[in-house]
Amino acid sequence: MNDLSKVFNSDQSGAVDILCQEIRERAVTGEFDDQAYVSQDIIEKLKKIGVYRALVPKRFGGMEVSPSEFCQLIEKLSMADGSVGWVASFGMSPAYLGSLPEETLNILYKNSPDIVFAGGIFPPQPAEITDEGVVVKGRWKFSSGCMGADIVGVGISPRKDNEAQGLPRMAVMPAKKVKVDMTWDTVGLKGTGSHDLVVDNVLVTKAWTFVRGEPSKLPEPFFKYPSLSLATQVLTVVGIGVAAAALEEFKLLAPGKSSITGGAEIANRPVTQYEFAQYEAEFKAARTWFYQAMDIVWQEILAGNQPTEQQISDMRLSCTHAARVAARVARKMQMLAGMTAIYSNNIFSRFVNDTNVVTQHAFMGDATLLNAGSISFGLKPTPGYL
Repeated sequence: MNDLSKVFNSDQSGAVDILCQEIRERAVTGEFDDQAYVSQDIIEKLKKIGVYRALVPKRFGGMEVSPSEFCQLIEKLSMADGSVGWVASFGMSPAYLGSLPEETLNILYKNSPDIVFAGGIFPPQPAEITDEGVVVKGRWKFSSGCMGADIVGVGISPRKDNEAQGLPRMAVMPAKKVKVDMTWDTVGLKGTGSHDLVVDNVLVTKAWTFVRGEPSKLPEPFFKYPSLSLATQVLTVVGIGVAAAALEEFKLLAPGKSSITGGAEIANRPVTQYEFAQYEAEFKAARTWFYQAMDIVWQEILAGNQPTEQQISDMRLSCTHAARVAARVARKMQMLAGMTAIYSNNIFSRFVNDTNVVTQHAFMGDATLLNAGSISFGLKPTPGYL
């Protein structure tokens, strides 16, 4: 499914393969799901293979890969385990952190580009403005990967004399200044560790804050790529990777599994052959459009052009479509696998639960379809869609 040869040399690709095998073996034991976070040694290995430096500019020590190349890496990791892929996807943090002042980025990446970022964005919490910066206090949900983060960012609404001052911002601080409340107890992607962040009166200087959604002033092409689209794509591709794993797992299972009632092996049943081919085709088509829409916009940016609204909308629509197709594919593979796939510790159950959680994300909601339809008819989408 993946071709990472443009990103990694043969030794690096081999390291990715070895790590994926280890992740797969440990995920099957329930390690990440049971503890509700990805183990720190795996985070360190993700650093080593370049996940967190992949999108960092070369002048800061990064690899500066394309969005498509990064998503292919996340897809491969997600085939090994959806939770690990989801946590690794936040290696796209330069899309957020690139809005920090360049002087701050020089400090951030001074010792290493392998910085693990976790964010708690909503809801923006009131933060008192002082002469030194802002005093941050509050609780934020859904901070994926926070257990292994080096730095965290939280959404704030700066206030003075209890009056809002300007647009909502993100405040970035060392992870050691934040308390993690382990609230993550879900049906799928259990190992992402998307717990609550709790901050109690931490002073953050202005140089470590930025306006949420503000375009970066950095010159590299990556910072001209639509950041909201990328934030959606790196999550969608987790579902794509998990569905790809479900298809591969079923191809291994089907030739050797017979019904307990004495029926033919699954692979020899005409209905299985028909339905598998149908769902594999739908999956491959959705995956192809997902990457195609991404590459069209990237080539426009490399050519110095501004992507059109339709091109950006295609990226958003292809994400919602691919996420939902991935969930349908995983569920169909579970159904075709028979009764043993209904057990909660069965790998097909995990595929189903993980892909369904991806579809629950706000980025994949029905609002995408409404906005994409509006743009197709020459109408304006709701703010924040593009």
